[in-house]
Amino acid sequence: MAYPFQLGLQDAASPVMEELLQFHDHALMIVFLISSLVLYIITLMLTTKLTHTSTMDAQEVETIWTVLPAVILIMIALPSLRILYMMDEINNPSLTVKTMGHQWYWSYEYTDYEDLNFDSYMIPTSDLKPGELRLLEVDNRMVLPMQMTIRMLVSSEDVLHSWAVPSLGLKTDAIPGRLNQTTLMSTRPGLFYGQCSEICGSNHSFMPIVLELVPLENFEKWSASML
Repeated sequence: MAYPFQLGLQDAASPVMEELLQFHDHALMIVFLISSLVLYIITLMLTTKLTHTSTMDAQEVETIWTVLPAVILIMIALPSLRILYMMDEINNPSLTVKTMGHQWYWSYEYTDYEDLNFDSYMIPTSDLKPGELRLLEVDNRMVLPMQMTIRMLVSSEDVLHSWAVPSLGLKTDAIPGRLNQTTLMSTRPGLFYGQCSEICGSNHSFMPIVLELVPLENFEKWSASML
């Protein structure tokens, strides 16, 4: 999760988030180079007294400043489209979980099990134990197996919500009457925090998401204890 005064993105915990971090660095480097070039040209124009009368009318210069931006856009668009299709791809999910947004809590249903569902409410500040995080802890965490492809079905029962977990690269809108889906896979165990990312009313800030990714053996023990 994020720490105080953090400037960058959260550490990646899924292959998709790793790709998003690399694309972020790739695009940021291009922006840095363009900014440096523009600043250099502005500095030259303000400081040098030398001018070239035919530069602004040259066919070669116009060709360069037309072709170069097109090449830069292609360099940004190709990896962006690759990640976009990668995020939409679902290959034989091992588990399907349906999450419903409510005002103002989440409910989860493990559709591969006959009767495994629960609601997840934020723990009030007065009930927090030492070491627990304010506005982020919930009474029922969603436990999932790590290193397995999981399909998330996201919808809402009342207003627009958004189910988002930054360290896993997930953000899916929960829309009433519509079922959206996304893929989740964690490369390591741990607790991963998220929040509703769509303004959904007065208690929008108080419906956190907590995912507990564990080895498959631990998940099987947990699911057996919940049934």
